[in-house]
Amino acid sequence: MALATRTDREPSMARTVWDSSVGKKTVMAVSGLVMLAYLVVHMLGNLKIFFGSDEFNGYAHWLRTLGEPFLHHEWGLWIARVVLVAAVAAHATAAYQLSRRDIRARPTAYVHKRRRAGYATRTMRWGGIILGLFIVWHILDLTTGTVHPNGFEAGHPYQNVIDTFSTWYGNVIYIVATLALGLHIRHGFWSAAQTLGTGSRTRDRALKTTANVLALVLTVGFVSVPVAVMTGVVS
Repeated sequence: MALATRTDREPSMARTVWDSSVGKKTVMAVSGLVMLAYLVVHMLGNLKIFFGSDEFNGYAHWLRTLGEPFLHHEWGLWIARVVLVAAVAAHATAAYQLSRRDIRARPTAYVHKRRRAGYATRTMRWGGIILGLFIVWHILDLTTGTVHPNGFEAGHPYQNVIDTFSTWYGNVIYIVATLALGLHIRHGFWSAAQTLGTGSRTRDRALKTTANVLALVLTVGFVSVPVAVMTGVVS
């Protein structure tokens, strides 16, 4: 009879960790830091547009030859994409499940609302939704060219960027998403530090300052590109 069923088997450690709130928060923290590292590199790459079309297009070409000859053409780029997609999916799934768990745990609203915590929670939730929608639009615009204005030119990323930010809606979408990103990083970096156990009374001020600086630098760095196109600094 013992061989007839295996339903009593204990869940794996990975499953146990994932099912716990601490485990989900840890997944959110680690995946968030992976995405943050990508954003820093991506911003630095974007700033190459200020050095002209040859520099920017050359950088885009280098991304496709990353790891050669050990890796095949574009394999390095696709590995980075797969890791990033996995991080985004894990982050979003953990955030959604934690949100649902929190709602189930308190079906009735608090009599006295915790304004500070509520503001941070709403900012993270709506910021995540805005960023998710932006990622889809950004890919369809500058990767596949599906919604790109004025005709997408494969292999000419400099001109494609100019085309996008020559439209009012391209600028609005990008700047709104970047502002949401800044707020997301500002709250998320500090939360990730607390989850991973690096926070303490003596370190909290330094961590909050780091979060603010990261959010500001990334926001200014990303917004500078559409502003430069709008003002004619980059053309």
